[in-house]
Amino acid sequence: MLADFVELHEWLLFQPHEAKPTVILCSTSIGRTTMTAIRGWAAHGANQKLEPFAYDPGPLGPEEVEIAVEYCGLCHSDLSILSNSWGLSQYPVMPGHEAVGQIVAAGNQVKGLRIGQLVGIGWNVNSCMHCRECMTGNNNLCFEVTPTIVGHHGGFAERLRSHWAWAIPLPDTLDISSAGPLLCGGITVFAPLVIHGVKPTDRVGVVGIGGLGHLALQFANAWGCEVTAFSSTASKSQEARKFGAHHVASSRDSAEILKAANSLDFLLVTVNMALDWTSLLKTLRPNGRMHLVGAVLEPIPISAFDLIPGQKKISGSPTGSPAAMSSMLEFSARHGIAPQVEHFPLSKANDAIAHLASGKARYRVVLDADFT
Repeated sequence: MLADFVELHEWLLFQPHEAKPTVILCSTSIGRTTMTAIRGWAAHGANQKLEPFAYDPGPLGPEEVEIAVEYCGLCHSDLSILSNSWGLSQYPVMPGHEAVGQIVAAGNQVKGLRIGQLVGIGWNVNSCMHCRECMTGNNNLCFEVTPTIVGHHGGFAERLRSHWAWAIPLPDTLDISSAGPLLCGGITVFAPLVIHGVKPTDRVGVVGIGGLGHLALQFANAWGCEVTAFSSTASKSQEARKFGAHHVASSRDSAEILKAANSLDFLLVTVNMALDWTSLLKTLRPNGRMHLVGAVLEPIPISAFDLIPGQKKISGSPTGSPAAMSSMLEFSARHGIAPQVEHFPLSKANDAIAHLASGKARYRVVLDADFT
């Protein structure tokens, strides 16, 4: 019987209405209960289309904020979670981890935020706040960190909740309609520059000029670096230069990659596919580093002798901490860094997903909340 009430509740919530309804569920077994549901779009299994979905978020936690989502980016990670490519998905999956909106509710232990403030929520919504990683400002490496769309309902919804520390205030000069992708894509490519001490005098390569790569070019250029773009798509050459690349080479042509041999201090790989890893490592100078932020699923074949003679390094990283996200947003506002976006209404999320999956997005997709 409870399932029937929930279905009725969800149906009612998606009917046209002037004001958000409060639905009363009555049953002799469960008594009389008032639910203020959050409406959104969710998939109920791997590779299934999103459907209207509503859920009861329960009481707001004392350290939680709730935002009214205005815009939410669509990321390749959303596609991976929807298809369970990483083996982490918990259905129903409500995607969306690049959400921007105003705070509409705050628990009584929230610090430094206020009702009505514009904030962004990225890949994570919570961490334990007491472990070594959290206490040293590496909250994103907390063993108890809560991803926004794994076991938690994401931002393809009217509202979204997070711990106050993970709701990042937005600089006034940022365009909020395009800021969402900075909260995942932006911090993912910005954080390595900070973590590994990339200097303005360094030469930086970026492999993959897509959703992540086009932001990486902008950050590296604004950082003061000489930037080389490696792309599998020749038609992106002019755009790569517009985003900040000084040089452009094919990532498919080993001979062209090797023209950059011994020239780079830092090589950022933003794609999730197999590459000519040996040739890419040869682009590094002695003490150079190849850093991966693309989730390459296949093992990467590397010989010890690709690393030892030049004392080269390989590393990887996820997104970033709240402090790093705040710094990234300030840097973006200062230097006019913004993703190039295409907008879809949230009610057309399935069309947006198909557009991204087909490789047609240039370069990030943002969904505009359009609940009635």
